[in-house]
Amino acid sequence: MSIDIQRRKLLGAAAAYATVLAAGSRAHASGFPTRPVTLVVPYAAGGATDALLRAMQPSLGKTLGQAVIENKPGASGLLGANQLMKAAPDGYVLSIIPEAAFRVPQMQKTAFDPLRDFTYIIHLAGYGFGMAVRADAPWKTWNELVADARKHPGKISFGSAGLNSTMHFTMEEIMDKAGIELTHIPYKGEADLVNALLGGHVDIGIASGPLTPHTTSGRARVLLMWTANRTRRYPDIPTLREVGYDMVSMAPFGLVGPKGMNPATVQRLHDAFKKALDEPEGRAALERLELENAYLNSTAYAAYAQEQFERQRKLIRRLNLRAAN
Repeated sequence: MSIDIQRRKLLGAAAAYATVLAAGSRAHASGFPTRPVTLVVPYAAGGATDALLRAMQPSLGKTLGQAVIENKPGASGLLGANQLMKAAPDGYVLSIIPEAAFRVPQMQKTAFDPLRDFTYIIHLAGYGFGMAVRADAPWKTWNELVADARKHPGKISFGSAGLNSTMHFTMEEIMDKAGIELTHIPYKGEADLVNALLGGHVDIGIASGPLTPHTTSGRARVLLMWTANRTRRYPDIPTLREVGYDMVSMAPFGLVGPKGMNPATVQRLHDAFKKALDEPEGRAALERLELENAYLNSTAYAAYAQEQFERQRKLIRRLNLRAAN
């Protein structure tokens, strides 16, 4: 199911979202925040997630005061989720969580349970992923790469933003459908991955906005898009569906806090981030970084988390994947 369809469904289900907050909750959050809010971005600086949040930072500063971005790359983008387990539920430590937060706990032991340990604040965006190779690579199309991979199992490598990340999982699903075997090389984020691709350390790079300068300059070329439709930036590049795989993979992400947050604090944070996402700087960043606006309010995001957890469970079972992959 695409992000757009899920968003319409969940927003419809959350039509009663505007519930009157208790007077005590309003009083508790009326002065929030009184000190800087730390926003954990669980990827390296320079990636699309980091760049979007930094584009939103000026608006957040006007609404909330100082919003400090703290990059914590690694562990499939889950270090921010881990940090929330040690944070007070007062709204001063928040984290972006990726789709992997609903997947990895079903494959290995984690410090958190995504259905019990978070307060869901706002769902933000999803990636417009492209699958790219260097300009000097021998494959001009995805079908050429598939043909070569069938002749040489495991010889061609692909890079992702981490073990069990959405990039990794989607490639596992693609390999299953295409009947090929590629070698997975995980990195700490898109910026590191793109550098590895350009440096010849990996054959295929999967990324969004950080690829653009290099495809524009001719150093890399995109073979396939994971979006629902062809993009304005790459109108000649086919989607997964167009090459025969009924798939869309956007790696959606959102903002959460520790469990037990005050509802009025959640509302204030939701409104500040929604405003920043909708302002010209936020909209421009989405377009520049090849990100799709995937807004969900707090109620709809919590419902989405339940749906994603079940979807990932079924996918893990179908592909017979474990953390060792």
